[in-house]
Amino acid sequence: MMLNTGKGMPGVTEKLRFRQGYARVTGKLRFRQGHALLTEDPEKTSEITDRIWTNMENMENLLTKIRENISKVMIGEESVITLLLSSFAAGGHVLLEDVPGTGKTVMAKSLARSMDLSFGRIQFTPDLLPGDVTGIHYFDQSESRFRFRPGPVFANVLLADEINRATPRTQSALLECMAEKQVTVDGETKLLEDPFFVVATQNPVETLGCYPLPEAQLDRFLMKIRMEGLQAGEERRLLDRFITDEPLEALAPVVTSEDVRKLRDSCREVRVHADLRDYIVALVQATRTDRFGNRQGVSPRGTLALLRAAQGFALVSGRSYVVPEDIKAVAVPVLAHRFLSEQTDGADKEKLVSRLLDQIAVPTEDWSAR
Repeated sequence: MMLNTGKGMPGVTEKLRFRQGYARVTGKLRFRQGHALLTEDPEKTSEITDRIWTNMENMENLLTKIRENISKVMIGEESVITLLLSSFAAGGHVLLEDVPGTGKTVMAKSLARSMDLSFGRIQFTPDLLPGDVTGIHYFDQSESRFRFRPGPVFANVLLADEINRATPRTQSALLECMAEKQVTVDGETKLLEDPFFVVATQNPVETLGCYPLPEAQLDRFLMKIRMEGLQAGEERRLLDRFITDEPLEALAPVVTSEDVRKLRDSCREVRVHADLRDYIVALVQATRTDRFGNRQGVSPRGTLALLRAAQGFALVSGRSYVVPEDIKAVAVPVLAHRFLSEQTDGADKEKLVSRLLDQIAVPTEDWSAR
């Protein structure tokens, strides 16, 4: 059946535009209803909701730009990109884990080059010293005084490549950086740049010359993410894209540092209903029981991490409120690396968290109107 596109009868394009416009208007009306109790003054409430709605649209456009820019290099890995952006928006750090050659380093570089931020990289090796990470004081003979040479951590985005190849002493040099966003060298404390985001990679297969990250360090990462494997069609597209070009070298920033700060501020404004906060607490409390043979459950830091990650995932998904699916989507990468269990393998821990998600009752509600 042919659609009449003559005069007086809207064509396909016009109908699509009408539907998109109607959806945005309807969404905005429901958004206003959900914020109706912000103030007792209807005009003031309308003004506030318009500002929040506009800000949400701006953040959605910003995240779309970053995602599309990363996709110029990365093929597939959509869920990994979403989790990476969620963690970045929430202000957390990420540990990418998989075998060599799966694109962990390229993923981190693509994110860094998509933003107008300073970038630092550390290739961890067994002979790397803490001073190689944080920086050192050296004697400047021309001025007859000690000067500080900043280390790679003095950057907005830090790629810690193969972090499990360094000794525990060097690994611990990152603890203060990741937790407090500062560095103490020779008793002198120096603040790191804002924003500060660490993307670490590690190979879970090799053991020769590797030092497993201690639990205290693992707990500093908001998420531990496994890379996805490429399907046959995606791997063919990979060959077609890289056969003559190097897309990573041509990647240019699409957002400014000020945009990034606004993005992180907006993440804290994402609403989390009281019932969903109870749901988060129930999930974390369940890890502290012995039903799965756990020796140590998730700490309160993990509870806050699950909350922040859910807010980031909702923001990346284009919403100003969290739904249960957001919490379930980030639960495994946020919780699986945070508790001690009889199951020592990371994949087994992920299965335990998935079982928790199946057993804990999920709240049901119209979250867009709460």
